[in-house]
Amino acid sequence: MARSPAFSCTACGAVHPRWAGRCDACGAWNTVVEEAPLSAGPGRGPGPARGKGVALTDLAGDEPPPPRTRSGLGEFDRVLGGGLVPASAVLVGGDPGIGKSTLLLQAAARFARAGLPTVYVSGEEASAQVRMRAQRLGFGDAPVRLAAETALREILTTLDAERPALAVIDSIQTMWLDTVESAPGSVAQVRAAAQELVSFAKRRGTAVILVGHVTKEGQIAGPRVVEHMVDTVLYFEGERGHQFRILRAVKNRFGPADEIGVFEMTGDGLAEVPNPSALFLSDRERATPGSVVFAGIEGTRPVLAELQALVAPSPLAQPRRTVVGLDGGRLAMILAVLEARCGIPFAGLDVYLNVAGGLRVSEPAADLAVAAALLSAREDVALPPDLVVFGEISLSGALRPVGQTENRLKEAQKLGFTGALAPARSKLGTEAGMAVRLVPDLTAFVGDIFGAG
Repeated sequence: MARSPAFSCTACGAVHPRWAGRCDACGAWNTVVEEAPLSAGPGRGPGPARGKGVALTDLAGDEPPPPRTRSGLGEFDRVLGGGLVPASAVLVGGDPGIGKSTLLLQAAARFARAGLPTVYVSGEEASAQVRMRAQRLGFGDAPVRLAAETALREILTTLDAERPALAVIDSIQTMWLDTVESAPGSVAQVRAAAQELVSFAKRRGTAVILVGHVTKEGQIAGPRVVEHMVDTVLYFEGERGHQFRILRAVKNRFGPADEIGVFEMTGDGLAEVPNPSALFLSDRERATPGSVVFAGIEGTRPVLAELQALVAPSPLAQPRRTVVGLDGGRLAMILAVLEARCGIPFAGLDVYLNVAGGLRVSEPAADLAVAAALLSAREDVALPPDLVVFGEISLSGALRPVGQTENRLKEAQKLGFTGALAPARSKLGTEAGMAVRLVPDLTAFVGDIFGAG
């Protein structure tokens, strides 16, 4: 039975049953093209189809784990899971101007100095511009092979001849494949270019790092399938007004996901921050209403961050709810629980919530710290400056224990904190050495700490 032709939009990837001049999904004109059908496969004649077969191995094999190469940039190696794995494909995304090219140029130079043959291909800058940045960062003498090219066929031919151990492509949206009839940066081009580069990495054993642009929503531009193709997806985050930059692993086949590496943007490039907790708390004011220290976990690392809240009367019929660094839906839920279970209204009040230092917190364990910051700001009562707070709030007002309680307390104790507020039934170790106050529910927390409820 003949396969009916399929048509897809080169701008957004939407599939259409027939050709149209305008894509119904994204509204772009003259972007719907016919996709070449797949072949019917082997064995089209009579009889069963026979191929070459596939070699099978046992699940309990004795192969050693893949070797890793460390760059010496500790925070970068941490996010990769302990170093760079041969034949791996890594996708790094981030906002424009956040420092992606600077980070990868530093990493490429360090890998090259560690003895890893490295090629850096830039599709956005000329070779002289990349060389100028390398000299400013102090890596002008690093043995990195450099090229400025966007034609993927020429790039793959060069990589096939050079056989480097690491290839950095900056960026995947600028690559152009002559077998795809669409402009560079389109969905079809990005998907095809990523497929070719990932296939080259697996076939030749070369580790490939791809730089990806992000959309205004913060997602990597292009089809979502690119993130499924690669082995590791990293996001380089940070606020323009802060010098801190956070490299976060959202997918990693060779290490833990949600691991973070913290950097500080300086005049000489990106500097590592081995102790991010001390950095995020360095400018913290003491005994300030609305300021609470949260003991969180990012990947395998405990991180302390300051949550800041401000509650003020609102002149608007619909009060403001402004959140930076946290989920706005989570804030709405906590405000509803405080009002429904504890009888503390926030109607007619503007609420502002911020995570100091540009850190983004997505852990449910921050619920109790958020509630404490909101109540502290509303009642104008400062919590003790040597106190850390963590715990998850349920819709019933009960406090649920969270994981890695001992690691949170150890990190807090290392930084000089002497007290902690945690949910009841939390697993505590005898070596914690801190005055831990266990609270069963949100009502008891409000009554004990703020004398209300």
